[in-house]
Amino acid sequence: MTTTTIAITGATDGLGRALAVRLAADRDVRLVLHGRDPAKLERVVAEIECTGGAAAPVTATADLSDLAQVARLAGTIANTVDHLDVLVNNAGIGSGEPDGRRRRTSRDGYELRFAVNYLAAFVLTENLLPLLRASATTEHAARVVHVSSLGQHPLDFDDLMLERGYSGTRAYGQSKLAQIMHCFDLAGRFAPTELTATCLHPGTYMPTKIVLSEIGVTADTLASGVEATRRLAVDPALEGITGKFFDRLRTARPTDQAYDEQARAALRARSLALVNGSLTTAH
Repeated sequence: MTTTTIAITGATDGLGRALAVRLAADRDVRLVLHGRDPAKLERVVAEIECTGGAAAPVTATADLSDLAQVARLAGTIANTVDHLDVLVNNAGIGSGEPDGRRRRTSRDGYELRFAVNYLAAFVLTENLLPLLRASATTEHAARVVHVSSLGQHPLDFDDLMLERGYSGTRAYGQSKLAQIMHCFDLAGRFAPTELTATCLHPGTYMPTKIVLSEIGVTADTLASGVEATRRLAVDPALEGITGKFFDRLRTARPTDQAYDEQARAALRARSLALVNGSLTTAH
């Protein structure tokens, strides 16, 4: 029996938690769950154990606003599991409450939404690439899935940290477009038989903590978002599909800047400079 090992960030609430519970129904899945709060992680593990499906998940804590902790998270995962088939970068913060509407900075001094939504996923993914690539088989490529959004805003490389004219909506949109650009960058760097990278808008105003705190109304169900994300993570029909953005279950076109090779190269160069001390392998 072949076990598929899947790591999910932000697995203690909302989409991440629901996705973990859904995937745990498969006995052939081993989960690696990230959260910031150890008590919340324990509750998710207890919920999963009650399903009688997959084995007890591996858990790891980290504050994604601190890139040193993100690097340690990657190290913990790499030292705990012998292979990693899928990485789902789900953790993030929205455009306003419960994380505030005014400009804030991360532990490293970077604009908070750019740091948590994009730079943390960048560091975690880049540091786990050796494990992911080594886990690919002749039948299955390793998969990276970024949970992004239809809410996108072009990056201004002269003001990447949004020190002028800040708005939470713009900050959130920039971070989500950066995720998509990183996805497209990964797709260009690796053969689809070795590693695939996809990203998606899982749903609009799903009943998550972020939506309920800031918006107060819901539209799509959490179950539909789980299915859209699960599909990119494990559906055999998506084998070899890479460098694509999905609006729920359908392919979609993100903001034009995502297709600008010079912009993607500029983002990668800036990202490598910003996170230099947090990368464990040559890039």
